Amino acid sequence: MAQRRLWECFVLLLSLLLVACGGDVPHQGDHSIVIGTTARLRTLDPADAYENLAGLLLFNLGDRLYTYDGKNLIPQLATALPEVSEDGLTYRIPLRRGVRFHDGTPFNAAAMAFSLERFMNSGGQPASLLAGRVKDLRAITDDLLEIRLKEPFVAFPHLLAFSGLCAVSPTAYRAATNRFLPTQFVGTGPYRLVQYSSDGVRLEPFADYWGAKPRNAGIRLQIFSSSANLYNAFRTGAVDVAIGALDPDQIRALKAEAATKHWRVVTGAGNAVTVLSINLRQPPWDQLAARQVLAASVNRQRLTERVFLGEAEPLYSLVPSLFPESEPVFRDRYGDGDSSRIEHWLQKTTFSAQQPLVVNLWYRANVPSNVLAATVLKASLERDLGDRVQVQLDGADSATIYRNLESGAYPLVLLDWYGDFYDADNYLEPFLSCDRGSVKTGCESGASAAWGSFFYSPEANALIVASRREANPQRRRALLRQLQELNAEVVAFLPLWQSETTLFTQPNVQGLALEVNQLFAFAPLQKEQ
Repeated sequence: MAQRRLWECFVLLLSLLLVACGGDVPHQGDHSIVIGTTARLRTLDPADAYENLAGLLLFNLGDRLYTYDGKNLIPQLATALPEVSEDGLTYRIPLRRGVRFHDGTPFNAAAMAFSLERFMNSGGQPASLLAGRVKDLRAITDDLLEIRLKEPFVAFPHLLAFSGLCAVSPTAYRAATNRFLPTQFVGTGPYRLVQYSSDGVRLEPFADYWGAKPRNAGIRLQIFSSSANLYNAFRTGAVDVAIGALDPDQIRALKAEAATKHWRVVTGAGNAVTVLSINLRQPPWDQLAARQVLAASVNRQRLTERVFLGEAEPLYSLVPSLFPESEPVFRDRYGDGDSSRIEHWLQKTTFSAQQPLVVNLWYRANVPSNVLAATVLKASLERDLGDRVQVQLDGADSATIYRNLESGAYPLVLLDWYGDFYDADNYLEPFLSCDRGSVKTGCESGASAAWGSFFYSPEANALIVASRREANPQRRRALLRQLQELNAEVVAFLPLWQSETTLFTQPNVQGLALEVNQLFAFAPLQKEQ
C-alpha cells in the first residue's frame, strides 16, 4: 500500500511538472473547451476521412442532410425525411433556405449535389459508401435534391447521416479538382476551423450559423503522444474532456476516483466490434465441426475481463448490442466457454491428444489489445481443451495483415470493424455478402473475400437483398435475425467483443451526451463559472 501511495505521488508530481513545462499539455489561456485524445489526425477532407477522430470533428464542423435526436433520424440540412418512390430507388429531399457556408457561399441543392458527387467520385477511402449505391443525383430546384439508387436500400437515410457526407463549399473545393484538402474544412456547421496542426485543431463558433449557437467560446482539441500523458493532464485539470484511447487500467482508476473528484463519466455501447475471421478454405477450418468446437471454446467473459478489465462487452453476434436487432446467437447456440457445451461439440469430431485441433491464430502486433487477447485466447483454449488443442500465435503489423487478407494467407485472424452509419445492415453485409463465387469455390470477389474468410452463401446474399428492400420494421428485423443465425450456424466469423465508449469531463463541464452513433456534439458543452 505504501509503495502504491508513493507511486501515485510520483505520477502527480510528474504531471504537475508537465503542466508547468508545457510538454503535451495545452495552455489554459482562454475559455475554450479543451478536449484531449491520443488519436491521430490524418485529414479533415470529408471525401477521404475514415478515422474516428476525423468523423467526430466533421460531425461538429459540418452539417449533413440528416442527424439524430435520440435514436430517431431527424432532418438537419433537409427539412423533412425523404419522399421515396414506390420502387425504392428515387429519393427527393427538401432543403433548408438561408444557410451559408463558412466562406459566405450560399447553400442550396446544387451545393449539396456537388458535395455528394465529390465524396463518391474523388476516390477517397469512404467513397464506396455512396459510389456503390448511388446511380445519379441532381438539383431539381434550389431547395430540392433528387438521388437515384442502383438498388433499393431502406437504410439509405441513415447512411446520409454519416459524418463525411456533410455539405462543403463549392467555392472552396471546386478548384481542387481531384486533390484532397486535408488541412482545411469549409462547411455549414456551428464551428469553423481556425487552426490545424499535427498536435491538434482549434475551432471557433461560426457567427452566421443557421441553427442553435454553441454555448462555449470554442474548442481546442489536443492530441497527446501517449495515454499516460492524457491521463495525467485530465487528472490535473489541464484537459476538460478526455476521449478515447485510455488504457483499461486508467479508465478503471478514473472511474474509481470519480465519486471523490466529482468527474463526470459518460459511457455508451461502442460501435466497434472485434471478430475472428475464419478462412474457410484452409484446414481444419474447411470443416464445420472444427469451427463449431472453436465457437464453443471461446470464453468471452474471461477474455473481456483479462484483456480489458471489464471495460469492453462480450459480443455474441456480428451486430453490437447498441442495435435493437442484435441477437445473442452465439451464446444461444454455443454457450460461452462452458465445459458441457465444449464436450457436446467435440463429440462430433475426431480431435484427440493424438490428433489435436491445430489453431494457428494471427493478430496485429501493433495493436496492444490484440497482442494480449491472442495470449489470453491461447491460454484459455489450452485450459479448456487440454491436449486436444495445439495453439500457435503469429503476429504482423496491421498494414501487412490487411494487405494480405484477400490472398487467403491467414487461417484465423483477429480484426476490428467500426460501423460507418447507424444501421444493423452495416455489421452484416460488409462481412457476409459476396459479389462473385459459388458453394464449391467459396467467395472469389466481394466482402467476405476481402475479410479473408471466403464465405459464400446464396441464402445470405438473398437475405441481404431482401432486408435492404423491406420497409416494414418487424419483417426487416426478422430477416436481419436470420442473417445473424446463419453466421452462427456456419461460423464464418466469430464475434469476440465490442468496445465501450467512455468519456470523462471535469466537474465544471456540462452538456456532454453521446449520440446514438457514439459521437457527441461540441456546441452544448459549457463551463460553469
